[in-house]
Amino acid sequence: MAEEEGNATEVVALGHKFQDLISELKRSSESTLDASNSFCQDFCQILMHHGCQWRPDEDPLPLLEMYTVAIMCCAEASPFLSPECEHVTDVLEKLSWSCLNLLLSFSEQIPGALWKEFQSSVKMAHGILQAHGNSQLHTLLTLAEENGLWSNATLCSLLSSDIPNVEKVHEFLSREGPELLHMRIKHLIKQKHMEKAARLAKTCAEFPEFGGKKNFKQIYLVCLCEIKPQEELMKEVRVF
Repeated sequence: MAEEEGNATEVVALGHKFQDLISELKRSSESTLDASNSFCQDFCQILMHHGCQWRPDEDPLPLLEMYTVAIMCCAEASPFLSPECEHVTDVLEKLSWSCLNLLLSFSEQIPGALWKEFQSSVKMAHGILQAHGNSQLHTLLTLAEENGLWSNATLCSLLSSDIPNVEKVHEFLSREGPELLHMRIKHLIKQKHMEKAARLAKTCAEFPEFGGKKNFKQIYLVCLCEIKPQEELMKEVRVF
């Protein structure tokens, strides 16, 4: 209980620091570009300082709360950031991918209230950022639109021995995109779910729209090396 209260206090403190940072950005006498550079630098320092207090593999929930607050900070600051500042794009991309990696690493279901808060925050932030020419949260939004990280019915079918509807599979692959699917496969491999990783990698490799992106075929063959006897493996390689 004391630990949860401590985590909540840290997240609130983080929110206050971000609000101070936004206030400084608004009041800055520097050029918009210089002020944007300073904002990005300070934003990253604050995020790193708070983030190092928690380990993703031990207690990921405070980190998810931290990322949620950080995402909303970026959205609130976006009207005052220069479109010429390359650091803005870099920060948003790194924030998005760090959050995606954290989400896919969750071994247990995320509490409903926290997941709903994350969903609404990402949807709101994406809308604001997109209005100012930033679409770096698109992939994160795709994941946030689901009821759970691995609960999509088509994905569940792909990872099992079921044969899902081809049209639904193509729709799912197009919506998720190669980047997110590649991250899913890497996570499955890390968790030693080689058969599931192989099924998903093969499906992605055979999807024409991806056109060989992310080396899905190579990943599939690597997975096969772990789960198939040598004779079956060579046969599969010749056919695939």
